[in-house]
Amino acid sequence: MSSSPVVVEVGPLSIEDVVAVARHDTPVMLGDAALSALARAREVVERLASAPTPAYGISTGFGALATRHIPSDLRAPLQRSLVRSHAAGSGPEVEREVVRALMLLRLSTLATGHTGVRVQTARLLSDLLNHGIAPVVREHGSLGCSGDLAPLSHCALALIGEGAVRDAAGVAMPAAQALAAAGLAPVELAAKEGLALINGTDGMLGMLALAVSDLRLLLRTADIAAAMSVEAQLATDRVFAPELQAIRPHPGQARSAANLLRLLGGSGVVASHRGPDYHRVQDAYSLRCAPQVHGAARDTVEHAAVVAGRELASAVDNPVVLAVPGEEGRVESNGNFHGAPVGYVLDFLAIVAADVASMSERRTDRFLDRARSHGLPPFLAHDPGVDSGLMIAQYTQAAVVSELKRLAVPASVDSIPSSAMQEDHVSMGWGAGRKLRRAVDGLTRVVAIEVMTAARALDLRAPLTPAPATAAVVRLLRAHGVEGPGPDRHLSPEIEAAVALVGSGAVLSAVHDVIGELA
Repeated sequence: MSSSPVVVEVGPLSIEDVVAVARHDTPVMLGDAALSALARAREVVERLASAPTPAYGISTGFGALATRHIPSDLRAPLQRSLVRSHAAGSGPEVEREVVRALMLLRLSTLATGHTGVRVQTARLLSDLLNHGIAPVVREHGSLGCSGDLAPLSHCALALIGEGAVRDAAGVAMPAAQALAAAGLAPVELAAKEGLALINGTDGMLGMLALAVSDLRLLLRTADIAAAMSVEAQLATDRVFAPELQAIRPHPGQARSAANLLRLLGGSGVVASHRGPDYHRVQDAYSLRCAPQVHGAARDTVEHAAVVAGRELASAVDNPVVLAVPGEEGRVESNGNFHGAPVGYVLDFLAIVAADVASMSERRTDRFLDRARSHGLPPFLAHDPGVDSGLMIAQYTQAAVVSELKRLAVPASVDSIPSSAMQEDHVSMGWGAGRKLRRAVDGLTRVVAIEVMTAARALDLRAPLTPAPATAAVVRLLRAHGVEGPGPDRHLSPEIEAAVALVGSGAVLSAVHDVIGELA
């Protein structure tokens, strides 16, 4: 855990902040401006709660039941009932990092001063994060409109000492037990607090932030895999020249092509076929067009990052507290909880993952076909016929790519009305986020299999020497149990080792150590 906390203020968090808290257990603290904003907004809620005129979410029911005025003595039970009834998720547990991202982002919205919760309620949410207490959130339950109601309700339930959680060690226990063990007391929710804790896009936004971070790493690693394939398949690097990228000025394409040139710099393999005796006119698209596909993927990820940045700067709740200078402040209903902006880009990124993986698999397959591999043994086998080499590793890759194509079908084009037709159009953004997480995992596996296949092929090109950058990746694999050419052996552990090296960023770091950071 980092000793330097992420300070949650009135302003937005960054994607890096979300990753630090969600994935690396960096502590959080509420800043002074946030504490002041919380107090001011609460004053507005308290004033409206005591007024004779009904105010939605403060002295009324919710959703399709918003027309009922709730007397003051029933408002605390109303908040408890809201949280209990909406914590209706089902299915497997959501990953701890997603739950922590969701909690952090709800805390960030509370800190804007637009929700009206008390300081003590916001502080308890930050305390749960700092003690590593993660509410059990279920896979199914959010339609992505009125935000991620069910997932956030499971988190709110823990604040009142109910429901199930996992402690910092991952042990499941009742929330009341975990709070007591941490020296924390549950809160009694006051007017509007239940609604403010559950009405946001925080789950889908958390998954978006994590995916942007992961895909930025994976797309640079995909450039490494492509460079290794270009090198080992005796393809040309001339198509990556900057002047060719300049006449089609997509920024991601230019960065990817520049990466490929740097990765292939100093390659004895590439130098071996630069001479006048080399007559191959054009390489296959999966080799020649890697910057075009990887670059388009990069540009899509950066568009998603822009959307994430806007959402991180948002205060998503309904109703919201508006404090206009010179006025007492008021509460207004709105539609900012609709998850469409986030849902769309989550779907875009699933398309990106599928396409980059599809190209990676095609490059891998070329290594295994002796008619297209330019002198390599069939399936890179030690003794073809006796040994199968990497034949079935490519089957695994193909199976994952097929799954990625199914996951690329957009969730956000669907809508099922709910709440007695009050919520008659929903975003399905949570579902888009859930399938994107599977897509990112799948892309990691596909790229890892290409890397290990290309590394074996480079070994088989000896005595030709690979580029310093690609040679560093081969050494990394060999040092972590991904062996070189030889008789058939149990491949699954080697694949999983390669997946770990790709997913952790170790492959990228090995390259950075040799040629510096890739673009």
